[in-house]
Amino acid sequence: MNHTNHLIDVQGLTKTFKDGIDITRVLKGIDFYAKEGEFVAIMGRSGAGKSTFLYQMSLLDEPTSGTIKLNGHSVESLDNDERTAFRLNQLGYVFQDYSLLPELSACENIMVPLLMQGISEETARKRAMEVLKAVGLDHRPDNLPSELSGGEQQRVSVARAIAHKPKILFADEPTANLDSESSKLVMNIFQKLNKEDKLTIIMVTHEEEYGRLADRIVRLSDGLVVK
Repeated sequence: MNHTNHLIDVQGLTKTFKDGIDITRVLKGIDFYAKEGEFVAIMGRSGAGKSTFLYQMSLLDEPTSGTIKLNGHSVESLDNDERTAFRLNQLGYVFQDYSLLPELSACENIMVPLLMQGISEETARKRAMEVLKAVGLDHRPDNLPSELSGGEQQRVSVARAIAHKPKILFADEPTANLDSESSKLVMNIFQKLNKEDKLTIIMVTHEEEYGRLADRIVRLSDGLVVK
């Protein structure tokens, strides 16, 4: 297999959790790749290891063994500061619980990671408004999360994830807490980002209808990739 054009290349990934003397092997040697501009859905039953896999691959956790290459970088050799910088500059995240700061407005929530990158407040605000427009919420910049519906909060979280123009967007069950109308809106945004902006998206989902919107489905069962 030609790995040269892979934006993500994972080989032999394992993750073991220890609880006292109990050892749980959640990931048992996963090989995975994604090309630039690809939209991949990771599916499988509850407990199959989907979210654990996403967390290892997206540098939110460290695997027990195996190698991960993102955008040509072997990330297992990065120290903590380098991992943080890599996440901040190259990766975007959408979680099922939105993860917005309750005391900040929609616009301010999006500005936070941009300001952490050292972007000026004026530029960060302008960019935040651009991405709010992209998700159809440029009329709600000053609303707090508590003043937004769940679907609107998730769209703010998508806007925050793409504001710094990441190479890869990782989404963990992005529609899990949404009604079907809000879910469809979020999925439409993902498809648009993928098709128009050529954004590489890796999404964990248990919803077959949303998995089918991806270019490819990778199924996990009991910590392994199954066909």
